[in-house]
Amino acid sequence: MSIKRTKQRSASSKDHGEAETGLGAKKIEPPKVWADETAGKDDAAFAPYSTTTKFAKGALLLHSKFGKGLVILVEGTRIEVLFEDGIKKLGHAG
Repeated sequence: MSIKRTKQRSASSKDHGEAETGLGAKKIEPPKVWADETAGKDDAAFAPYSTTTKFAKGALLLHSKFGKGLVILVEGTRIEVLFEDGIKKLGHAG
């Protein structure tokens, strides 16, 4: 019995996060690094996380399981938060 495998795509400049050039090209924001974004911030700057609290992009929060985080995206009642372990999707009062 054989397992059929698909071919892997070859890497292109888009795969490596490089911005497109030319007219109408979208500028790609560089990935945020948790340590850079939270370094030197006072513990009081981090609001306790709760699903009943509304968060804005750039807000600092403190999650009971994941620790300190930075809100990097807000979409309705969902937020994406950058934690030391990576990005997590959470709910909020949007």
